[in-house]
Amino acid sequence: MIIAVDAAGGEYAPHEIVKGAVKASQEFGVDIALVGKKSILHVLAGRYLRKPGLTIIDASQVIEFHEPPMEAVLSKPNSSIVVGINLIKDGTASAFVSAGNTGAVLCAALLNLGKSNGVERPAICSILDITSSTPVLLIDAGANADCRPSHLVQFAQLGATFAEQVLGMRSPRVGLLNNGTEETKGNRLIQKSYGLLKNTDLNFIGNVEG
Repeated sequence: MIIAVDAAGGEYAPHEIVKGAVKASQEFGVDIALVGKKSILHVLAGRYLRKPGLTIIDASQVIEFHEPPMEAVLSKPNSSIVVGINLIKDGTASAFVSAGNTGAVLCAALLNLGKSNGVERPAICSILDITSSTPVLLIDAGANADCRPSHLVQFAQLGATFAEQVLGMRSPRVGLLNNGTEETKGNRLIQKSYGLLKNTDLNFIGNVEG
């Protein structure tokens, strides 16, 4: 498995990204493809390239944080984000990691990878280290400002699938973040979403007050 890493993404890129990628390759034994300007990456990671597990993929353009995501993705096909996403599309990489423009990553993935059947909108999932034994997933964590009840149900299904397939959790519990635990709490969006979630095959435990 190869993990593509956006070497140009992040406030301290490319230096800190390269350092982290080298460390991950050495400590976890994963193959990493650094995506960015080859001339710069060869200088930063040159001495590590003699060892297996680390390669460089050239990407001549960079999408900055201030750029409108969709416009940037369309106008910069050779950016590290677009090139990295396309490594998944052509089967070279199994995953892509970026600390860069989140909106651009989302747009590039939508345009080049598409969506799973039945999914209307993508979502961002964050893993919260609340307890030492069981991870907690927060989804959606910022990709969508306005949602419909069907979207929240799909986010729950995406999160449950990730928990099962990636984290190895059996029958993960699904809660609806709300301002109270009672079924009647929350606005219309939350109340309608609650009713829909009750009728799914998910291990829905109701509202979670937060």
